[in-house]
Amino acid sequence: MWTRKGSCIEAPDPRTKRVSHARTLAYLGSIVGLALLVGLALRTDFSALSQIWRLAGRSLLWLVPYRSVYFFCFALGWRQLLKCYPGADGLSLGYLWWVSSVREAIDRLLPVASVGGGIVGVRLLAWRGVARIQSSASVIVEVILTLTASYLFAALGAFFMVKLTGISAQRPTLTALAMTLPIPITCFLLLRYGRWFGRLERLLSSMIGFDGSADRGAALDLELRTLLGRGRALLEAGALQFAAMASASFEIWLVLRLFGHPVDAVTAFVLEGATQAVRHLAFFIPGGLGAQEAGLVVFGGLFGIDAETALAVSLAKRLREVLCGLPSLISWQWLEARHLRLARMPC
Repeated sequence: MWTRKGSCIEAPDPRTKRVSHARTLAYLGSIVGLALLVGLALRTDFSALSQIWRLAGRSLLWLVPYRSVYFFCFALGWRQLLKCYPGADGLSLGYLWWVSSVREAIDRLLPVASVGGGIVGVRLLAWRGVARIQSSASVIVEVILTLTASYLFAALGAFFMVKLTGISAQRPTLTALAMTLPIPITCFLLLRYGRWFGRLERLLSSMIGFDGSADRGAALDLELRTLLGRGRALLEAGALQFAAMASASFEIWLVLRLFGHPVDAVTAFVLEGATQAVRHLAFFIPGGLGAQEAGLVVFGGLFGIDAETALAVSLAKRLREVLCGLPSLISWQWLEARHLRLARMPC
């Protein structure tokens, strides 16, 4: 639309039109993703769902409110990383709790390789005034802490598994831990002492003409080095993430008890640790489809849990993911639509 400024008539800025079109396409893409999720839900094996409902009953729904503990721990740890930034003053714990639930819903339910949630998290923090460079650094550091906490969780679970099942499970377990140990250590060292995002920005600038004049990559490297140098905040956030992962073992304990196959708390801890380790190793698989099921079948067999029961436990966890994730995705889409309408309103 042409606008009047003083005595002059100004043409519309084509960059503003491109931004508006990009926002519209992003919104439509999110709607398509949500439609795919609904389609997948409609194709779910309802006979299997009805079977686990008959086995567990309404008590299975306790998994939904209990998940709040998991999100609370992650949100509290994330706030420890963000509290040093001036723009984070307006971030409430409740808002971070909601963003954490949205991030997990995207990673677990939408067809992304466990990275889409972090990107959306950066966008949602920007709505509350946190600079994208700072929020990106906090998300990247949080991912590194998640890898570290997952490794420690799996290592502790492996220790208990060897104690409970005997020497037969020791060799493959120790081999898997030894092979994955370099991953969090290498990531930490590369980000703490490297300048990888600045180099990547310069490489893209030389190869495809990417505009690297803003030096955003170098700024992100600086924020990462600064944040990774705050040892106390890292320890607090990492401990809270570990607590969140440990709290999830209650789900397996409760579901197996409802299915008539009770286990003790240590066994549930081991199974949850092994399951989360498998899912993190299979991060490139959208939603970890198949990885969680395989982990529960293999490791559950060590404790006398048959494959059918293990698959039922996995299905119960998937049901909880849908029941927790759908409200988060719907609320996120509603806010995206609201922001899109506000962006289109004339000043």
